[in-house]
Amino acid sequence: MQEESTASIGSAFGALWNGLLWTLQNLAEAFLNIGYAIANPSLWLDWSNKEAVMRFVYYGGSVEFFFAVFVIVLVITIIGMIRNQFMWGCVRVLEGFANTVGRFFAWAGLLMVLQQIIIVFMQRIFTRPDIVFGFGVPLQFDISWYAEELKLYNALVVALCVTYTFVQGGHVRVDLIYSAVRFRTKKVIDMFGSIFFMIPTAVLIWMYGWYFMWRHLIVPKPSASDTLDRLLLKSRAMRWNVETIGFSPNGFTAYFIFKILLVAFAGLVFLHAIAFFCRSYLEFIEGEGSENKYLDKDSLGEGEEAYEGAH
Repeated sequence: MQEESTASIGSAFGALWNGLLWTLQNLAEAFLNIGYAIANPSLWLDWSNKEAVMRFVYYGGSVEFFFAVFVIVLVITIIGMIRNQFMWGCVRVLEGFANTVGRFFAWAGLLMVLQQIIIVFMQRIFTRPDIVFGFGVPLQFDISWYAEELKLYNALVVALCVTYTFVQGGHVRVDLIYSAVRFRTKKVIDMFGSIFFMIPTAVLIWMYGWYFMWRHLIVPKPSASDTLDRLLLKSRAMRWNVETIGFSPNGFTAYFIFKILLVAFAGLVFLHAIAFFCRSYLEFIEGEGSENKYLDKDSLGEGEEAYEGAH
């Protein structure tokens, strides 16, 4: 019995050692992969070449890509810990990107409301079966197409405004201990959450969403289990086959956009997890005086402070 216990402990340590070696090997190879990708962009960005498309598909959801991104983030973080002003610059750029994207696509909410009003008027008052938009070459679809398209506006707001809402402090929170602890303890909780919740969630969504997206854009359909060599063999028969099938005969036909938005959502959350970790670290180091430093929050105007963050 004791021998079996010793053997199981030994195998566990062996597995940990092998995992550590595998991680270190991939970290070392990441520098080579980044350099090779920069030096040979045509191998994965020249989409007139079918093999380049398949390389892009493979590496976009690969272990190599994960460690390449990890190395870049790690290097930037180390530099930022040495030079805090550089890290503040990264935070401002990432939060500015989140705000810019979110503020632009937030207008999709207004478009959704206006289009719904037009649908009601055309269907109930003018009793039209279709709606025509445009000048010269009109855009004409059945009313059911426009009705189903409303889901796209909702998806744009959810997927592309998520980090903007985070920056603005607009997400609903269930606070059990956060408000009762000290300032630096809050920052530790924020750093823990960004590393162990936000980043893993974003990575998982990306890994599942990446191949899910490409399976609705090209044929033969790629799979997460395909090796690079197998995808390169598939590239001989590759052609674009963008999904344009609706759920109803005259319904919305661009559901492939939802798959693209899923990947965009994961990318935005990952980037903002890095920004949130860096901000929390800097505020932890510099103290309460740096809280919300350089934070670009929307304002409703003087006298409306009590309502800010609730919109």
